[in-house]
Amino acid sequence: MADAPVVAVRGEAYREVAPELARFTVTATARDRDRETTLTRLAERTAAVRVLLDAAEPAVERRETGQLRVWPETKRSGERVVAYHGSVTTTVTVVDFTALGELMLRLADQEQVEVAGPWWSLRPDSPAYREARHAAIADALARAREYAEALGARVTALLELADTGLAAAPPMMAKAGFGRAGETAPELELDPQPQPVQAAVEARFTISEPVLG
Repeated sequence: MADAPVVAVRGEAYREVAPELARFTVTATARDRDRETTLTRLAERTAAVRVLLDAAEPAVERRETGQLRVWPETKRSGERVVAYHGSVTTTVTVVDFTALGELMLRLADQEQVEVAGPWWSLRPDSPAYREARHAAIADALARAREYAEALGARVTALLELADTGLAAAPPMMAKAGFGRAGETAPELELDPQPQPVQAAVEARFTISEPVLG
């Protein structure tokens, strides 16, 4: 086996699959000259956001409070406070895309609330990654067989298989469209962004003795 001819190939696979998750952020803000008033408004607006997210379950799989900020606004000269600002940002993960547009609009309709996103992605353990790896291995074997056949030989054994990496696209912003129908509430149409998944392997196979004559 050690003296058998060897063929080295690279196998690749590329797929575009539907996203599994959509993430967006919702930020509630408040500002007032009085610090306690600012904090009270911020708490009320954050609570209103939570109520809407509670009502959206089970479409909402996960929500995480990422950052709470409260800071004074001062004059350019000196330390006299002219106002207090506050903000709370929550990252929301949605799995039911049919409810996504309506949820984002409801949140954006709240007073002093900013919504950004969504960003589409796959789960870390998505079957799409496994399927791409399998396809890359199949591609490597097919290439090895093609080379062997061109030499009048056949693949006899696998010597080595190395994963050169699995790549997925970074989260991508949605394409969106707004529409109205008479007096009804505005509708937000979202087009989920297909997620590219690419896998590659390098493999070495032994082949039978080539027929070179």
